[in-house]
Amino acid sequence: MVERLKKALGQYWGYTEFRPLQQEAMQCLCQGRDAVVVLPTGGGKSLCFQAPAVTASGMAVVVSPLISLMKDQVDALTECGVPAARIDSSLTPDERDTALDRVRKRQLKLLYISPERLVSDGFSKFLQTLDLSFIAIDEAHCISMWGHDFRPEYRQLGSLRQIFPKVAIGAYTATATEQVRRDIAEQLRLQDPTMLVGSFDRPNLIYKVRPRSGVVKQVCEVLDRYKDESGIIYCIRRKDVEQMAEKLTAKGYRVAPYHAGMTDEARKQNQDDFVAEKIDTIIATVAFGMGIDKSNVRYVIHTGMPKSLEHYQQESGRAGRDGLEAECWLFYSGGDYGIWKSILTDSRGAGVEPAIQGQQEQGQDALATSEAQDIGLAKLARMYSYCTDAACRRRTILQYFGQAYKQDNCGTCDICLGDVDLVDDALITAQKILSCILRLGQRFGGGYTALVLTGSRDQRILDNRHDALSTYGLLKDYDQRTVHDWIEQLAGQGFIEKTGEYNVLSVTEKGWRVIREELTPRLLKPVEKAQKPERKAKVAAESWEGVDKGLFEALRRLRTSLASERHVPAYIIFGDAALRDMARRRPSTLQRFLNVRGVGETKCEQYGRIMVEKIRAYCLDHALELDR
Repeated sequence: MVERLKKALGQYWGYTEFRPLQQEAMQCLCQGRDAVVVLPTGGGKSLCFQAPAVTASGMAVVVSPLISLMKDQVDALTECGVPAARIDSSLTPDERDTALDRVRKRQLKLLYISPERLVSDGFSKFLQTLDLSFIAIDEAHCISMWGHDFRPEYRQLGSLRQIFPKVAIGAYTATATEQVRRDIAEQLRLQDPTMLVGSFDRPNLIYKVRPRSGVVKQVCEVLDRYKDESGIIYCIRRKDVEQMAEKLTAKGYRVAPYHAGMTDEARKQNQDDFVAEKIDTIIATVAFGMGIDKSNVRYVIHTGMPKSLEHYQQESGRAGRDGLEAECWLFYSGGDYGIWKSILTDSRGAGVEPAIQGQQEQGQDALATSEAQDIGLAKLARMYSYCTDAACRRRTILQYFGQAYKQDNCGTCDICLGDVDLVDDALITAQKILSCILRLGQRFGGGYTALVLTGSRDQRILDNRHDALSTYGLLKDYDQRTVHDWIEQLAGQGFIEKTGEYNVLSVTEKGWRVIREELTPRLLKPVEKAQKPERKAKVAAESWEGVDKGLFEALRRLRTSLASERHVPAYIIFGDAALRDMARRRPSTLQRFLNVRGVGETKCEQYGRIMVEKIRAYCLDHALELDR
């Protein structure tokens, strides 16, 4: 069984080894056992059901939540030589009939369909007449109301066990806490499922967090480092998307917006342009991304704080799916916390978390809705703490998902790279801030408190006679923004609590321990970019080792041309990782070309000759050695 799977990996996908937990996940399906598989984005999750499908008799059914996701995966499988098809509402009647005819003739190994279609009476009865190898539920977290992207239509999948009692069911997701994993198994009625949970660590991702300050300039600094590369910018609100798109377009960047307020046609066009690399960057709300299987996203930028670490893991995880280095930037402010808190507690249900909406649609009582709101607020607090704390970003994410990170320094986040420094006298600084909050009677917000601490002559302070307080001007050597950032950091670490509509500050019990010198918080020094250049992460340097960048660019241009001719996304032809390996190995023959990681037999037959010719010509022109 293992040898058949390894042969399929090499023949269709050009891989010679399994990634962590892939073999175990594949064996479950081959042996007819149910499984819940959690692997990080870029960890080869889809191969866990695609490879078993091509080695098994019969046809596998894959449930997917979005048409664009189905199309991407079917296009990629077809390019690899795997017989696959999809049936969805975007197909013409002739296209749908052709797909159904291939199903009847037993010509397919994988069929992608929506959850609604799978459980519909007519279609499920039709599938019962066939030899199904197994059923794979992709994006399985959508079935759990505790997941970050609950979808009511996924609840219908609970009937699969009754409809197909002898068919193995595999559930796959990149992001699921232990509670979500248990809920997936329960809702799908899996029979003694094997639980396979990989590491949530993505070592090729570089995490960096900054307080938001002139966000357009901050975004441009990232874009300028990745000229002509693909990236995603996330904004909280639609108007933020539109404004960012307008400003970046005016500066000459190739960008396009994406949000639910646009027409279906406009959204689809912008998404297609992004996939086809007619634009470099998509600027979107969180409505964008699940349907994109684009492997060569080199940066993901959040211009506002996400509402949970699950969302951040999912959204930032869309970078670097090819295993190459990618940057994940998060620009936040304390106002983001207030926006999400307002949305989560909106009694009218407008814009609330999918989990809360799902409960209401399931007819559950107000107590359950209140519990879900509490969970949402707790997740929001953890996300805010991630932004404001001075701990290793990678360790914080892994700990949230119940996993340990044993290294002292990850070398791939702003904290461990030393891009930010800690305040030397953090205890004294924090005590000054907390004392000021108490002197103000715990009746004012962060902005006002920062004005008092910096000795502002603002009229409100003079009218309130707060210039006479003993804490007035205690931090006059710093500007108001720096002090406000420290207040936010103390709030994120749980020393200060914000309450009410105006985010009034109060000192928590944990904060009193700081006053009593029992705890010392961590505060970040103001960023002084001119004096402290950012270090380059080691993972970025290693991925380019031995690669001729000029040859890589030449191959990238050739890939774009081939993709345009075939009307498929460029990354489906070859991923960036494969192109870098070509530019490193410089193969002179088709046999050597097959040794490139990510090149299978079908792709070698389709593109090998033209790629090898380009490599030979470039090496001849630049006096480079072939067959390294």
